[in-house]
Amino acid sequence: MRLRQIEDFLAVVEAGGIRAAARKRGVSQPAITRSVSSLETDLGAQLVQRTPRGILLTMSGRAFFSRVRAAHSELRRAETEAAAGASVGGSVAFGVGPTAGVLLVPEAMTGFRRQIPHAHVRIIEGIGQQLGPLVRDGTLDFAVSGRDHVEADAALTFKPLFTHQLVVAARKGHPLRNARSLKDLVGAEWVNLFPPGSEPAPVKRAFAAAGLPLPVNATQCESYRILIALLAQSNMLAMITGRLLAKAFAGDSLEAIPIAEKLSVYPTHLITRTGIPLSRPAALMAKMVVQSARRLAKTA
Repeated sequence: MRLRQIEDFLAVVEAGGIRAAARKRGVSQPAITRSVSSLETDLGAQLVQRTPRGILLTMSGRAFFSRVRAAHSELRRAETEAAAGASVGGSVAFGVGPTAGVLLVPEAMTGFRRQIPHAHVRIIEGIGQQLGPLVRDGTLDFAVSGRDHVEADAALTFKPLFTHQLVVAARKGHPLRNARSLKDLVGAEWVNLFPPGSEPAPVKRAFAAAGLPLPVNATQCESYRILIALLAQSNMLAMITGRLLAKAFAGDSLEAIPIAEKLSVYPTHLITRTGIPLSRPAALMAKMVVQSARRLAKTA
């Protein structure tokens, strides 16, 4: 099994077919076909099935792809670090949940740039169930998110960073601003920040725990920025972390409705691959995130 075979196989899977992979690799289609067939022979297993619409991974192919993609990503990082030597450049890719993105990343990035000003940085926003697989396969160096709905896997390590308390948020001057209980908010229109797959959503969880009927009107939103705009310009309500209201972009237009019920507390974790050391830029960025989280936790 040679590196060229692995790279050809990865290209076929990622491009979705032999022809596209050949263009990507700058070789002929027969060359790609021979390379993948040779890899299958070496492994003693069929990895792909050819169809009129492209290729499909077999069960063995899916298992092999998930492992070899992570290994190839790690190999490329090793090559980059070796070539860079003592250079101050390099790259880091990490994912953040909506809360961490707003509360941690700006400060962490400032600290990171002071030490490695020329590194390439890629930031992806998502939730744990989206980011976990990207850390696992090496697409991301690490992620900062809740661990809810992240598939249990010894390949991932979770380090607690901080927790955040949810509050009911509304625009300033909202007609229901004087409400003091969830029962006063049953008929309101709600915005649910948490994406599908994160059920039970905080709103549903809170109303169910209080023995109240679930809100009928609910909008699914997966962006904090859009959520803030919706709340500021309508009579919608949402459950968000109270720390956001301390930020000017939210606190200038929103306020918390102080209901009596205690809402959910959500933990945020640093997610890394078990046993795989981070590159110098990634390790520094993770360190800056952790330091920012520690300062944030002290303000609770």
